Amino acid sequence: MGKLRHKLLVLVCSTVFAGTSNNGFAKIASRRPSSQVLRDTSRTDSARSLRQQIYFQTPVRFSTSSAASVNGDDFSRMPVVSYPVALAGRLAGLNVNQSSGQPLNEGLSYTLRSQTPLIFIDGIPRSITEIGMEEIESVTVLKDAVATAMLGVRGSGGAIAITTKKGYQGKQEVNFSLQTGLAKSTQNLVSAPLDSYRYALLYNEALINDGLSVATYGFSDNAIAGFQSSSDPLRYPNVNWRDQVLKNSASTSRYNVNTRGGNHFARYFVSVEHFRQEGILKTSDLNKYSTNADLKGYFARSNVDLNLTDNLTAGINIQGRILNTSGPGNDGTDNIFSSLVTTPSSAYPVYNADGSYAGSSQFQNNIVAQNLASGYSLSDTRTILSDFYIKRTLDVLAKGLWIKARASFFSNLNERINRSKSFAVYEQTGVGADGAPVYRLFNSNGNQANSNAINFQNRSDFQELSLGYNRQFNESELDATLLANRDNLVNGSSLPYTIQGISGHAIYNFRRKYLAELSFAYNGANRYPDDGGFKYGFFPALGLGWNISEERFLSSSRWLSGLKLYGSYGKTGQDNAAYYVYQQVYNAAPTSIFGSSAAAATTIGESSLANPNPDWEKANKLNVGVDASFFKEKLALGVEYYSNRFYDVNVVRGNNSGLLGISYPGQNIGRERYSGWETQLSWKQNKEKIGYFLSLNASFQKSKLLYYDEVNQQYDWMRRTGQPMGIQFGYVAEGLFRDQQEINSHALVEGYPAQPGDIKYKDLNQDGIINQYDQTVIGNTKPVILFGTTLGFHVGSFDFSALLLGKANRKVNLSANSYWEFQNSGNGQAFEHHLNRWTPSTAATATYPRLSTGIGPKDGSVNNSLVSSYWLRNGDYLRVRSLELGYKIPSTYSKKVGLNMARIYVAAFNPFTLSSDDLNGADPENFSGNYPIQKVFNIGVNVQL
Repeated sequence: MGKLRHKLLVLVCSTVFAGTSNNGFAKIASRRPSSQVLRDTSRTDSARSLRQQIYFQTPVRFSTSSAASVNGDDFSRMPVVSYPVALAGRLAGLNVNQSSGQPLNEGLSYTLRSQTPLIFIDGIPRSITEIGMEEIESVTVLKDAVATAMLGVRGSGGAIAITTKKGYQGKQEVNFSLQTGLAKSTQNLVSAPLDSYRYALLYNEALINDGLSVATYGFSDNAIAGFQSSSDPLRYPNVNWRDQVLKNSASTSRYNVNTRGGNHFARYFVSVEHFRQEGILKTSDLNKYSTNADLKGYFARSNVDLNLTDNLTAGINIQGRILNTSGPGNDGTDNIFSSLVTTPSSAYPVYNADGSYAGSSQFQNNIVAQNLASGYSLSDTRTILSDFYIKRTLDVLAKGLWIKARASFFSNLNERINRSKSFAVYEQTGVGADGAPVYRLFNSNGNQANSNAINFQNRSDFQELSLGYNRQFNESELDATLLANRDNLVNGSSLPYTIQGISGHAIYNFRRKYLAELSFAYNGANRYPDDGGFKYGFFPALGLGWNISEERFLSSSRWLSGLKLYGSYGKTGQDNAAYYVYQQVYNAAPTSIFGSSAAAATTIGESSLANPNPDWEKANKLNVGVDASFFKEKLALGVEYYSNRFYDVNVVRGNNSGLLGISYPGQNIGRERYSGWETQLSWKQNKEKIGYFLSLNASFQKSKLLYYDEVNQQYDWMRRTGQPMGIQFGYVAEGLFRDQQEINSHALVEGYPAQPGDIKYKDLNQDGIINQYDQTVIGNTKPVILFGTTLGFHVGSFDFSALLLGKANRKVNLSANSYWEFQNSGNGQAFEHHLNRWTPSTAATATYPRLSTGIGPKDGSVNNSLVSSYWLRNGDYLRVRSLELGYKIPSTYSKKVGLNMARIYVAAFNPFTLSSDDLNGADPENFSGNYPIQKVFNIGVNVQL
């Protein structure tokens, strides 16, 4: 015991010293630059599925599951803080969307085969997507039933498994890296806002179209002349609001230092990282605080594994993170971008003659004041997680037998600090007798608030006990595990949400040729009416495979390196019953009057209908595939087909009625199907001084709504059942009415007298009326296509790599404030594409309907703002996600200054995007005026001591 305590003391001291021996933070230097590691990371023997990461060491060539993997070194240098952003385009079946570029508020969403996957970090469920990028060893996506059946009631969505870096037995290495660069905004609108002169002309035109008086509601000739000449900017302002509040560029940086190493007794990995991303809002030196939308992130991790005895191992993983964001007061960042979309250039000047903030009765939130004079807000997120395990081999009982216990604790808290304040704006209404301007006041200059509140907090604890057996018998090999676990989550003030049960897995191969794999789970959750709140289910899956290349008739082939056929089928679950939905909840309804005495009484009503028999959603999943490699694994090919049938899906009945006076509950009645193909193709060749690689992946998916108790539709084209999931319904547009004669001969929207320049719609049932019976599918029913490409080469000390990604058969809807004219009761913005509107002289060539303010007797928005194919555009795109050019300093020079390796590089993130002309150069993921997605151009250094 004395020796053991001594070893533990040495380990702790060395770990602390290693983690603090360098001042500041730095980014890890890759042990090998990814562009020089010429490999196909989509499906390799080193890739582990989730169950393999936790329980097994079975190579992929002996597995029948569907899993794809990517090495952390391949994306660790990307200038992002949320790792899913870096995964886009790298893994077949994984769809990542980013609708905003605001630091830590990226509008991030991700799906795996169109389902939301469960996230694991080192084999334990986690809810975080922000992690130090240099901590990641690999990322694996698990897609089929065999790979996820052990997850039981939360396995239907698949999983994303993150493995963090561990220590190794060998000489200590210290890695230091830094990167710094500039971020520039991509275009976030389909077209630019109009200047005041053109805006006034179009506004007056819209008033005439709506049957309103220009003299009463519009811009005078003097105002239009003033806008055109810019002779009196205070009276006739023409403000480019984007130039007033947004910067052209912002800085970004990351620093990381980490060390790893160990001996037979202990192995460690320690990492500390700092990430900073500056926002694009302008600031003022008059403020003693920043009102920019900045992010500062701090990450620290320590992974330690111990050999306590020859048969007993243990480990502890600890990670902490601090995420600090700032912004203007009163949730100003979102409000500012909303105002940028809705505020015309002519609304008001930035400042009045006396230096006060300008405004008007319609526009009382001066955008510059929103940015600079509304105070500020802070958001602080603090997270700590700790994982522990101890494992004992039981060879004394049976060779290959082991037992393992694991426990974990996770705590996450976000505190929001509000130091906002109100501000006054003034509108000049005239000139006084003394010649001084006369102003009208709106709002007031208030004192700065000083409060804080917990925005969210959650914690979880996880326990697991597993028993495993791995043994080879002559020509057979068996690897099996049986485990029991419990995952308990407490989110804010909610009652605990607990999932617990047992699960198991076994994989068997005979002569390395014939493969069989079995997974199962018997588990449940605690938010059901049965068994004191717990309800359990059984989820089995079976996989079979055949390594054809191991057969005698192919084993001597020089051109074939590997060929495997595999397939799986099984049942998975998804707990989606929500928070005790089986309990009927009542509330005190508003006071009601009964009888003629006008006596008031409080009534009791149902908040919503309960579902007395909720259940988890289920899926039957089929997956078949083939993996092949040729020419000593230089060429690799993988193809998979899957068909996933989801049933007992929690949906609200399609035939519900508002006559009930209360919302219908979700019920387990829905049925859906998703099917598709996924393929991966790679070529790699590497010699001592030159090499190159190319890897392609593509996903093709179809979906169908099989059942949701749809109301009986009068016409087949109105039916949602049988259509792709999420398909958009609306009216089929047939262009614009050119003149009154065409209107007289065409069906019209019920209750609306169409005007020339309005959108005309197809009368599907030919009854002469456009109404709900003429709505049908207007979206794209073709398979959704995702694709990605990684490529690169190295010549001598130089290396280059690139990542391209894209989507096809995608439709987007252009509408609302960022595309339609004069929204917000006629006070809104107008854009350059409105110059192509219908007028009598452009009737044959117009690409936009007649303009309307939305407030007149001939208001065209009643007809033109209907959901229709007119507003759908081609959303296909190809994005160059990253480019990197590096130079590794020859070791003869780096070792002279005590460095094992030194590399410098320049990189670009989101530098180019090709998209449809329909989007007019706007970012295909962010085209509605949100905080722009950023292009980042940076330079970095990797150093290894």
